[in-house]
Amino acid sequence: MTDPRRLLSGRFIWHDLAAADPAAALDFYGAVFGWTAALQRANGGSFVRLQSGGHDVGSMYALSRQEREHGVPSHWTPYLRVDRVRETVRRVEDARGTVLVQPFEVDGIARIALIADPDGAVFGLMEAHPHE
Repeated sequence: MTDPRRLLSGRFIWHDLAAADPAAALDFYGAVFGWTAALQRANGGSFVRLQSGGHDVGSMYALSRQEREHGVPSHWTPYLRVDRVRETVRRVEDARGTVLVQPFEVDGIARIALIADPDGAVFGLMEAHPHE
């Protein structure tokens, strides 16, 4: 029998918004989609969980000053669910992808990594329940 957790592996499950002006972004998405914000503490800082009807739809964080000064525009990053981030990172490297950010833990919420495919498209990997 197929493990039901495997049915979700490889599906888009989360989206991060890196915003140059988080307040303006929240105003926009609130006006268009009715999204609200909930502050989430993690790794000594915080990020904003974007919510619709009390359900998470993604998250938002501010672009750093350095990113803004280097012309990095506001952008969305989609995340794909994986069962084991570290194993998936090895497969990414074997398939000629690039690991932009090595796997790291987000305070018991998830383990994530940032990847680029061989053509340069960027996406994240998310392991919802970290394993050792």
